[in-house]
Amino acid sequence: MCVHATPLATHIATLEGRTMVEYVVAKAADETNQIDGNIYVGRIQNVLPGMELAFVDIGIPKNAVLYRGDVTVDDDVEGTPATKRIEEMLRAGQTVVCQVTKNAIGAKGARLTQEVSLPGRFVVLVPNSTTVGISKRLPDGERRRLRKIVDDVKPAHHGVIIRTAAEGVSAEDLSRDVASLAEKWEAIEAEVARSNQPRLVYRDLDLAVRVLREELNDDYRGVLIDDAELFAKVREYVAAVNPELTDRIEFYDPAAESLPLFERYFVHEQLHRALERKVFLPSGGSLIIERTEALTVIDVNTGKNVGKSNLEETVFRNNLEAAEEVARQLRLRDIGGIIVIDFIDMEAKANREAVASALRQALARDKTRTQVFDISELGLVEMTRKRINEGLLESVSTVCTVCDGRGFVISTGL
Repeated sequence: MCVHATPLATHIATLEGRTMVEYVVAKAADETNQIDGNIYVGRIQNVLPGMELAFVDIGIPKNAVLYRGDVTVDDDVEGTPATKRIEEMLRAGQTVVCQVTKNAIGAKGARLTQEVSLPGRFVVLVPNSTTVGISKRLPDGERRRLRKIVDDVKPAHHGVIIRTAAEGVSAEDLSRDVASLAEKWEAIEAEVARSNQPRLVYRDLDLAVRVLREELNDDYRGVLIDDAELFAKVREYVAAVNPELTDRIEFYDPAAESLPLFERYFVHEQLHRALERKVFLPSGGSLIIERTEALTVIDVNTGKNVGKSNLEETVFRNNLEAAEEVARQLRLRDIGGIIVIDFIDMEAKANREAVASALRQALARDKTRTQVFDISELGLVEMTRKRINEGLLESVSTVCTVCDGRGFVISTGL
């Protein structure tokens, strides 16, 4: 992982070998944009029954949105949450404690949930809940071991979710993580009780540190950071939560090195390629990636790939390459929402199924949740990828002020 700090943002590139697989831009934390994970006291501004949502004032210029599915109901309220309408659960002027799950994207306000969670290194604490969960990514034997431990470490009035990072971790380490999170929640409750004015009551870690909290494990050979202040902060955090990995946090001194960090590891070059609409495949084919307001369309072409035996085999091999590259590009560009992939038509049903299977296997390496449907008769694959951030292109660009992002300068002759 290469971490490059600038006055306005921190750029984090994750490399597998020399190939960049993820790129995150952590803009300087502010009060209105980089707020996901923060906990607020909010006031319901208005409830829209027809949209099953409420607008919430959380003390920033733009109201946040709380959907019905993210509203929690007290156990002593009559009726079950499934049968209750949002106007029965919320009313204008009501004060709520809520957490931002998604930053504002475009015209949409930040998304909220009333089910607050506090992530630690090994455990996620879910305050005032009976939730008990264990990561599905863990092997069955490890899940059984943790299931025996979880009852001992779970606090009386809070739920816990055991994270993938807890694999092989002792009961003492889990207990210590839970105790730290419970103490943090007590401090948040005390801050909430102080006033019912809409305001921030808990700020999550800086995104740069949060990425390491979510990502850093034994698979990483090292984390190179070219800013001394950020290096000290990250190293201190890793030493506290994962001491055995502290030595893998290294300072890359720009003054002492002959090349900047991103040039040494060819990040700049790969970043520019990741922003182009055309992606070349190893055998000569290509992908064309087009973003629209509603969805992203990916067109697969054979290009210079003319094959050796017959058309069906050529197309099949090209589509297999494309399936692997599509999964990589979605992760690298952080493309979310609805995605339609136009594979080249294949006559054999077995080939279509093989390409769909290859796409699913490649997407399995992506931590972001995806859903993929089978290839249609037109050769199209419809899929969704959960939208969490604004996307790579949006994070490193601004909309053209001349054409307003359309890519055309209109000249009607008038």
